Amino acid sequence: MQVLQVQLEIRPDPAEVGRARKWARARLAGSGIAADEPIAEALVLLVSELVTNAVLHTGCPAVLRLSLPEPETAEGATLRLEVADACSRAPVLRCAGGDATGGRGLALVDGLADRWGWSVEGAGKRIWCELDRCDPSADAGADRGGEAQCAEPAFETYGSYGAYGGFEGFACEAV
Repeated sequence: MQVLQVQLEIRPDPAEVGRARKWARARLAGSGIAADEPIAEALVLLVSELVTNAVLHTGCPAVLRLSLPEPETAEGATLRLEVADACSRAPVLRCAGGDATGGRGLALVDGLADRWGWSVEGAGKRIWCELDRCDPSADAGADRGGEAQCAEPAFETYGSYGAYGGFEGFACEAV
């Protein structure tokens, strides 16, 4: 399967979040993924959350990377998003209270992504997540009594980060 890897440099400016979303939508379209597909909407939301975290919590420039399938191989592919920054502080998954105005970003990532994590990169870190794209023809079989090849996103599921290992440093804290 052919994969296209693209990247965008992000300045530590809140206006960069909107620019990153627009850039990601254009890259998705170039990969044959329509803007109204659920995976496109989820990926753009994930871009928004991870770039916002980098801009607001690090004060450092960052790099947004997307690994996308070539248009002819997009069905059933995995889309990968990474944000790398020069800040060494580990990301913290928070349990935000009902009245809190922030603190939900990584919980959204955990609920939307099929897999996610982070690793040390040089003096900073890289936060990544992946989305698996369903093959619509495989899901059509489910309508005829077959089994779908891809589960619906687990929007209500939180806490699956422990299943992927390597998440020392994450804590759930009241905000």
